[in-house]
Amino acid sequence: MEHNSNKVRELSLFPEDDTESEERQEVDKIDLQPLFDRLAKSKFRSSFYLNAKDKAYIKEKGWDKIEQGTRETIAKRLAPAFIPNDGKQTPMRHGIFPPFIAQHATGCCCRGCLEKWHGIPKGRPLTVKEQIYITRVIMEWLKRNDQ
Repeated sequence: MEHNSNKVRELSLFPEDDTESEERQEVDKIDLQPLFDRLAKSKFRSSFYLNAKDKAYIKEKGWDKIEQGTRETIAKRLAPAFIPNDGKQTPMRHGIFPPFIAQHATGCCCRGCLEKWHGIPKGRPLTVKEQIYITRVIMEWLKRNDQ
């Protein structure tokens, strides 16, 4: 599918049924610890946490639903080349959707932060591989902090 600023190929909700598996395997090999070590040194990024309401939401919905919602959020709110409200599209409040908190904690909240923290440039649509990577980072942060 061709990319333009209004149309982005979203991640499949059923990756085992399409061509994403090779990209997913490649992303799964990335060691995220160096990223989490850098994030821990940021006073702002390390100030985020999951509260009881967030943890209850995760427990109620389950990890599969949380990942599905995260994938959809990334595809709609971060994947386009140009986002009219970039830098303001991800809520910071607890109790809405825990991956929003994780997006801020991991520098995956807007295209500016993706460029700064992950080297993913602004001004072009995210690739499917990048969407898979961002989803993995967010899910890893959630699992590390849901204790």
